[in-house]
Amino acid sequence: HSGSPGYDARRIAEDGDLVVVTLNYRVGMEGFARIEGAPANRGLLDQVAALEWVRDNITAFGGDPGQVTVFGESAGAGSVASLLAVPRAAGLFHRAVAQSVPGTFFSDELARDIGTVLAAELGLRPTVADLAAVAPDQLVKAGQTLAPRMPQYVDRWGQAAPTVTPYSPVVDGDVLPRTPWQALASGASRDVALVVGHNRDENRLFTAMAGKLGEISEERAAKALRLYAPGGEAAYRAAYPGWSANDLYERVQTDWLFAMPSLHLAEAHLAGGGRSHVYELTWPAPGNGGALGACHALDVPLLFGTFRADLGLLLFEGAEPSAEARALSSRFRSSWTAFARTGDPGWPAYDTERRLVQVLDAEPVVAPYPEEASRRLWESHEFTALPLLG
Repeated sequence: HSGSPGYDARRIAEDGDLVVVTLNYRVGMEGFARIEGAPANRGLLDQVAALEWVRDNITAFGGDPGQVTVFGESAGAGSVASLLAVPRAAGLFHRAVAQSVPGTFFSDELARDIGTVLAAELGLRPTVADLAAVAPDQLVKAGQTLAPRMPQYVDRWGQAAPTVTPYSPVVDGDVLPRTPWQALASGASRDVALVVGHNRDENRLFTAMAGKLGEISEERAAKALRLYAPGGEAAYRAAYPGWSANDLYERVQTDWLFAMPSLHLAEAHLAGGGRSHVYELTWPAPGNGGALGACHALDVPLLFGTFRADLGLLLFEGAEPSAEARALSSRFRSSWTAFARTGDPGWPAYDTERRLVQVLDAEPVVAPYPEEASRRLWESHEFTALPLLG
């Protein structure tokens, strides 16, 4: 929710002397389930409507409609990546920041099948006629009921099933004609400068929330490697010799869900004639004795400076942030706001020869992409819409 304390943007606005607009859009079943009689990607259409409002009204708030930057994290980064590929959004923004882009975009067939199962949770068909009278909280419950049972559908839904998230942008051929990687590689949004990156230990947050931190068995790691690793389990074990089951499990899922989709988005944009600046956050969250590492969503309290709200309470345990944390937080805001103002975040554009990225740590440095073994494993991988398997 854009009104959540963790997304209080006053520090970004003050430090950068910017106008910051936050918005709510339909999520879950209302925003992204494939429903017959309704357009796909209703949540994305809400975002387009918000950008049209900015174009038409932001001057009255001191903003410049010719200098709009969109930014988002996680599902928000997936939305930013989508907007770069949505024809109706063309011209509505001029720069984009995508923090931890998820690789889960559904094919229309997969989305329709998941929509059918979601509606069946309510004893209904996935149609506007059936679902229009259902109370919103019941729609939410349908997703909550299905989520823990999604792994049972792995034979039909493949890699989407274990994510226990039945909603993603849908490559429907209309609102979203192609995946962002395909669209950007063909030159879509080549005039929009892009900052994109991820956190080193993305998946560790989810492992911790499941109560499995440090407790991943060899069997579970092998299963994850077989499901997610390009080239299969052997490729990852050869690339990371001697790694524990827990570390391999974390690495392959971080790579599949966030790290490689983010890096490949930068490379697709570059191939299509655009300019990308890449970063990786490697500074570990202080919470839980540092065991969470540079986990998913750590960049949010750092960027917003909201250490005592929402996930900041977990990642910083409500403690006064250290001088190191405050310095890195300031670095985030100065880079992001400089990019919004000038198109330059303060480090070189990415290219496929030097592969320079901004490594954000206690001592930020510009260096070749840190996760070299992972990059090589995924070098020839193409991110496409997840298919319906059966």
